[in-house]
Amino acid sequence: MEKYPCKKNTAVFISGRGSNLKSLIKHSKKKNSLIKIILVISNNPDAEGLKYAFGSKIKIYGNKHKSNFENKSLKLLKKYNIDLICLAGFMKILSGNFIKKFSKPILNIHPSLLPKYKGLNTHERAIKNKDRFAGASIHKVTEKLDSGKVILQKKVKILKTDNVRSLEKKVLKIEHEIYPKAIDKFLTNL
Repeated sequence: MEKYPCKKNTAVFISGRGSNLKSLIKHSKKKNSLIKIILVISNNPDAEGLKYAFGSKIKIYGNKHKSNFENKSLKLLKKYNIDLICLAGFMKILSGNFIKKFSKPILNIHPSLLPKYKGLNTHERAIKNKDRFAGASIHKVTEKLDSGKVILQKKVKILKTDNVRSLEKKVLKIEHEIYPKAIDKFLTNL
C-alpha cells in the first residue's frame, strides 16, 4: 500500500489578489503535497485572495487594524494548530515579537534574487541598475527584512524591451512555479 506524507497544517498570509495563494492551494490538493492549507489571513479584508480561499472552503481572516492584527492572527494560528506560515504577497512586515511567539517556520516569497533588492520596488531597481537577470527567492523569515536563509531561487533574463510591468509578469510566473517546490524542499529537510 502506498504511503502518503503527513501534511503540515499551513496558513497563508496575503494582501492582494492571491495569485501565489492560488498556486499553493492547487499544489496542496495533490496527494504527494506536504501541506494542507487550513487558514488564509490578510491585512486587507477586501483582498481578492480571501474570496478565492473562501470559495475553496478554507477558513479566512481579514483585518486592517494594526493594533490587533498580530494578536488575533496568533490566536487563530494556535486554534487551528498551524505548523507553517507561507507569506504570499503579504505587504506587511511581521514584528519580531510575532515571529518569536509563533516559533514555527515562516516562509516568504520575494521578487528578487536575494540578497539583492530587499524590500519594495525590486523590478524597478533591477531595470534601473541595468541588471541582466531578475528573479524570485523563497526564504525563511527572520526578524531582519528579507534576510533569512534562501531555500530556492530562479532567475529570468531581463530583456532590453522589458519594463517594470513586463518584468513583474515574468517573475510572477516563476514564483508560481517555485514556491510549491521550495515548500516541499524545506519540509523534506526539516
